Order: sequence, then C-alpha cells, then structure tokens
Amino acid sequence: MAEPVRRTPALRRLAARLGGAVFVLWAVATLTFFAVRLIPGDPAEAILGGPGSQASAEALASVRAEYGLDQPILVQYLAQLGRLAGGDLGRSYALKLDVGPLVLSQLGGTLVLAGLALALAWLIALALATWSTRGGRIAARVGSGLEIVAASLPHFWLATALIVLFSIWLGVLPPISTPGPAGLVLPVLTLALPLAGFLGQIIREPLLTALESPFVLSALARGESARGVRWNHAIRHAAIPAISLSGWAFGSLISGAVVVETVFARPGLGRTLLNAVTVRDVPVVIGVVMVVAVAYILMTLLTDAATRIADPRTRAR
Repeated sequence: MAEPVRRTPALRRLAARLGGAVFVLWAVATLTFFAVRLIPGDPAEAILGGPGSQASAEALASVRAEYGLDQPILVQYLAQLGRLAGGDLGRSYALKLDVGPLVLSQLGGTLVLAGLALALAWLIALALATWSTRGGRIAARVGSGLEIVAASLPHFWLATALIVLFSIWLGVLPPISTPGPAGLVLPVLTLALPLAGFLGQIIREPLLTALESPFVLSALARGESARGVRWNHAIRHAAIPAISLSGWAFGSLISGAVVVETVFARPGLGRTLLNAVTVRDVPVVIGVVMVVAVAYILMTLLTDAATRIADPRTRAR
C-alpha cells in the first residue's frame, strides 16, 4: 500500500505541469489573437494583397464571409481556439500556404541559432565568473563591469557594431547570414554576449560563496586539488540558479531572434513573425507564437530536469 502513496506526489506534479502548460498555451493564443486585432488595418485587405490592391467592396465582403471576419470578435476567438485545439494552425493570408508546414520549415534555423547562442553564453559566463573569482580584487571589479556592460547591450546595436568590426573593418566574416559556419558567427555572438553577461552576474556571487563554504574546505582537506574543487564542487553549486533560469533565457533568445534574423537577413521564425505582423497575417502570427510557446515549455521542463541532476537536494525533496 506504500507504493501508491509514493506515486501520488509525482502524479500531482505531472498534473500540475500539464495544467500549467495548457494554461500558458491558452494565454498565449488569447493575448496574440486580441493583440493582432489591435493593429491598424483590415485583415480582409491583407488577404487580397494589402491596401495597395485596391480591392472592391464586394471582394472585401466576400473574403470577410469566407474567413469568418464578418462574425463578432468573440465568435472569431472561439473558432480560433477550436482550430488550435484540433492542431489546425490555419492558412496564411498573404502566402496562401498552410501555416503548420510553413512555421516548421523555419523552426530549425531559429532553434539552431538559439541553441548555439545559449551554449556560447554559458561558456563565456563560466569563463568570466571563474577568472573574476580567482584573479583578486581587480579581476573581480573588471569582471563585474564586463558582465554589466554585456548584459545591457541591445541586440540591434551589438549586431551593427559586430558587422562594422568584423565585416567592414577586418573583412573576416560575412555581414549577412550565409550557408555554413561562418554565417552563424555574428548572429550567435549577437545573441550570446548579452545573455553571457546576465548569466555571469548570476553565477559569480554564488561561486564566491561556495568557495568559502565548509564543503569546499573539506574537499581540500581530503587532498583534492584547487582546480578540481572549483570545477567539481563550487561551480556545480553556483550554476544551479543559472540552470533554473535557462528556460527563460532560451525564450529571450528566441524573441531576440526577431531582431537578429532581420539584421543579418537570416531565415527563421523571427523574420517570419515580423513579416506576418507587417501584413496582418493573423494565422502566421498565431502559429509562430504558439510554436515558440511550445518550445519554451519543453525547454523549461529540460532545465527543471537539469536542476534536479545538478542539485541532489531537489531530488530528495
């Protein structure tokens, strides 16, 4: 009889996670639906080619009836929720393509960009935090200053500065994203550097605290090297808060991809979303945002699992 008792908390956590995921998707779909409706313009004109198409009143009325745009806003909202619940993202007004395959075709490029930026940001943050905590007072001040500056850099400004430095002055990297590793360097750097400053700030203070903790002194007393203690014990302890925030960080990278993909002319969800908002392509906007929300939820679950692996106390609880 003890086994069901042990399973109950796990089932409750699973139910809470599933309920939270459904609520997030509903909230994202609702906010996106009404936010797009607030953009000036007529969706029927977007379907017929935009305001420059000079569509007749009869054509506009026919399109509104075909797409249900002549219905009350609440009816349109409920119909949209019904389609999303059935896995139907609709059909693009402007491109006349199914939204599902269109969004999935752009998803891979954005995920690669965000994943590489997250990995690079972690490497830079760990290197900077380690150097600033072992180099004395001057290194600590310099490291703290670099973290603050990096975390405050806007993506648009940083992308422009990197293009000027590496493409115009040095001529070593292409100014726009091209196939191959070279085309990824500047977009990844643009996304990674601000996040590295943020993660470095989170890691550095816990790392200083961990290096003065009793478990570190005990490890040194057992004969472990200072480097081994730092990497096997102190950094693992200090990285737990940053690991917990990696899901949020991944979401911020995907949102930053809107700017980065536009500046570097890189295909992906960011450019697709920006173009769809410009022409009021409501199905594409909702489809992109929903896919991003699903990716964010999955990344949050992964970071939760990584936190449990890194921190035995969470597994015990």
